[in-house]
Amino acid sequence: MMQSRHSPRNRRSGVRGIALIEALVGILIFSIGVLGLIGLQVAMTRAQGTAKYRADAAYLGSQVLITIWTDRGNLNKYDGATCATYDRCLDWSNKVQSSLPGGTATLASVAASGAVNVTITWSTSAEGTHSYVLSSQIK
Repeated sequence: MMQSRHSPRNRRSGVRGIALIEALVGILIFSIGVLGLIGLQVAMTRAQGTAKYRADAAYLGSQVLITIWTDRGNLNKYDGATCATYDRCLDWSNKVQSSLPGGTATLASVAASGAVNVTITWSTSAEGTHSYVLSSQIK
């Protein structure tokens, strides 16, 4: 007895092949979704780090202005090279260096007018150099 081309046995082997292809396509779609989620997690982590550094720079800038307000009589000591010899200013500058990656701080003050400019700069390998600038009038 001869089997025809459309026997149940031939149809079953064709169905098995299609099920395997469907399973592989499903795994491929799932894998692409997982890779997308991993990429999103990396981007969110990077953004969180950037936001933290900006918040730290804003906090440190406000902190030095508060210190200058409480020490108005020594306003001329919060300027450029003089800052490196004045303990309060030096402590704050060291805090900037330890809190931010590649952190540096520059203070410029004019005792006669009470103008103070604070520039805080930091650098990350992934995003380059950033600066936070704060100006105030101390009277």
